[in-house]
Amino acid sequence: MTSFAPPPPSPLLIVISGPSGVGKDTVIQRMKERRLPIHFVVTATTRPPRPDERHGVDYFFLSREAFARMIEEDELLEYAIVYGDYKGIPKQQVREALASGKDVLMRIDVQGAATIRRLVPDAVLIFLTTASEEELVARLKRRKTESAEDLSLRIATARQELKRMEEFDYVVVNREHALEETVDTIIAIIAAEHHHIPPRKVNL
Repeated sequence: MTSFAPPPPSPLLIVISGPSGVGKDTVIQRMKERRLPIHFVVTATTRPPRPDERHGVDYFFLSREAFARMIEEDELLEYAIVYGDYKGIPKQQVREALASGKDVLMRIDVQGAATIRRLVPDAVLIFLTTASEEELVARLKRRKTESAEDLSLRIATARQELKRMEEFDYVVVNREHALEETVDTIIAIIAAEHHHIPPRKVNL
């Protein structure tokens, strides 16, 4: 009788996306606290840091000139203008993490996720959302980090992004006061994807 051992799983490229206010940063921070064997991509941005944010940990905070050089030298996997500032994923960081055998997780906006789907068809796309549109609007209002004009723009953008949910592989509802449940669901998705037939192959 011939035995067959399946090949070891290849590292996954995982995208967590969704509208502003659904809790993407909070979910990813909790995943980091659980010390999962995942490389969490640090995004580059031209926006100024908030008081509690650190360069190289939360984001790479770059000048517009430095960001422009990265675009010209094709050093970004994807980039976009988000509410007036540039955000992008450094390509080399992702390649090195995948080469080490680690799963790679990136947090990007919905339009960025569409770019990743085009560039890396075998990426795993997870759409994070709230239980209802009303709850999402309420969360955005509670943050009180934007002017009334900026808040209106975020709400309008979020409503358009919710319509693109079907472009993703999975949808996870991040319910109020249920952070652990949300993280458990995402971890379960990642575990299941490592048993996917045929295996996903990420080529960059």
